[in-house]
Amino acid sequence: MTRILKTILWVAAAALCSLPSAGFANASDVAKIRALEARYTAAFNAKNLDAIMKVYVPGKSLFVFDVVPPRQYVGAAAYRKDWEDFLAIFKGPLKFAISDLAIMAGRTLAYSHSIQRVSGTDTKGKPIDLTVRVTDVYRKIGGRWLIVHEHVSVPVDLATGKPDLMSKP
Repeated sequence: MTRILKTILWVAAAALCSLPSAGFANASDVAKIRALEARYTAAFNAKNLDAIMKVYVPGKSLFVFDVVPPRQYVGAAAYRKDWEDFLAIFKGPLKFAISDLAIMAGRTLAYSHSIQRVSGTDTKGKPIDLTVRVTDVYRKIGGRWLIVHEHVSVPVDLATGKPDLMSKP
């Protein structure tokens, strides 16, 4: 073996040996994050803005990239307004579901990625059916997991410049 290859293997082995001390969470923390996402789903389906916002960190430290302008939302108050505007476009009930949820958790930080779909009818009677990709970053604060960063996106057809709101894998 070359000296460079031996060095690479040694560094990789050292990194693997350090994983237990890296602070990976136990199954209980992953279950708590799944429960947070279940509460979020129930709140979204109920159009309960207060319950939706309870999964996010309060105050100015929340940072969100959403699919609607502006480019970013800084703080819970700004994102709450985004949610108010979004929920107001639906007349009557809506249906929201999360699929493909994958979670990786450490002791105090975690992230997930998922596919999220919402459908319903807008205030003009037109059907709405949107599918987005979501990446969330969570922080354990006072023993509770909260979303501190969220990134919502859709694929874009580069030939037309239009978003693909019904995206399929």
